[in-house]
Amino acid sequence: MTATPGLKAQLQADLNTAMKARDEVTTATLRMALTAITTEEVAGKTARELADDEVVKVLAREAKKRREAAEAFDGAGRTELADRERAEGEVLDRYLPQPLDDAELADIVAAAIAESGATSMRDMGAVMKLVQPRVAGRADGRRISDEVRRRLG
Repeated sequence: MTATPGLKAQLQADLNTAMKARDEVTTATLRMALTAITTEEVAGKTARELADDEVVKVLAREAKKRREAAEAFDGAGRTELADRERAEGEVLDRYLPQPLDDAELADIVAAAIAESGATSMRDMGAVMKLVQPRVAGRADGRRISDEVRRRLG
């Protein structure tokens, strides 16, 4: 199963452009992202090429790491390091799908509840199973579960 080299090829092309422009933050961030993608590709028993949706998951995970690191650096009073982490997060955000706003997320959760026939918190797993693929990296798990709880609770 080989995937079309869309998003990964775009990252590589943008890395070359950033290197030529001597954009240090973008260059370092894209190198880190491509390394994380390559690591994911060779993890497991056989090497494979990631599909675009899998690349988006890797980028989302890396962006989350940047947000968490920026918060930690802010808490420790290391604003210059926090600013660097935020700048790297902004570079990664260019490649991620636009996040869902609260109304869009509420609509998706409401549709999943109706589809699954969920009536109580015991049905949360079934609703989450329907919502996760529809949201696909456009909202984090905590936001999703909070909305499902709010609707079912």
